[in-house]
Amino acid sequence: MASLEYNILEKVFEKKGYIFHNVGRFQLNIFGVRTKNKVADSFDDWIGVAYINEKNESVCEAFKATTDAGTYWLKNPMKKNGTALLVPNQYLRAYRFGYHRGQYLALLQVKEMKVYRDNNKNQILDYNQATIEEGLFGINIHRTNPLAFAKNVYKWSAGCQVFQRTSEFNYFMELCKKHKKFYGNSFTYTLLLEEDFNGL
Repeated sequence: MASLEYNILEKVFEKKGYIFHNVGRFQLNIFGVRTKNKVADSFDDWIGVAYINEKNESVCEAFKATTDAGTYWLKNPMKKNGTALLVPNQYLRAYRFGYHRGQYLALLQVKEMKVYRDNNKNQILDYNQATIEEGLFGINIHRTNPLAFAKNVYKWSAGCQVFQRTSEFNYFMELCKKHKKFYGNSFTYTLLLEEDFNGL
């Protein structure tokens, strides 16, 4: 997945009916890919960016991440109705620059998004359509350990989209700054599933 081709991603967006920016330089298509593994606590998903660089070349890069909550929050939900798991969808202009927990620059949720609620307090991720709710839940895009990386998700995500490696998150944020310079402090995030790439 780290070597995902730009044109393949564009086809997936088109198939899903999502907006894909393929003209403006550094106009980022920020995406996540959730893998089929339903056992929590691994950085087995991806967060990536696709864009046109300063040489007018198409670029697509993906980084190890989690799009799911870690075991700590699954077993100790913040809310009575369960832990939030983001529903795959395209969330237009849902993010902007801000400080995650007031500590460091990240992308913060500023528009309503849909989440499943997992409330059986085990390590298996449950994506139950009947539990979906929509709102502002603090589903931010951020990093783990500021020094390097984290082996397991554990407390690093209560539903956020989280990069495993800080160096890769920092690189991502530099790209976001370029996007902001040209297109403003507004970012769209698209969460896909591994199976969306089948047949392409």
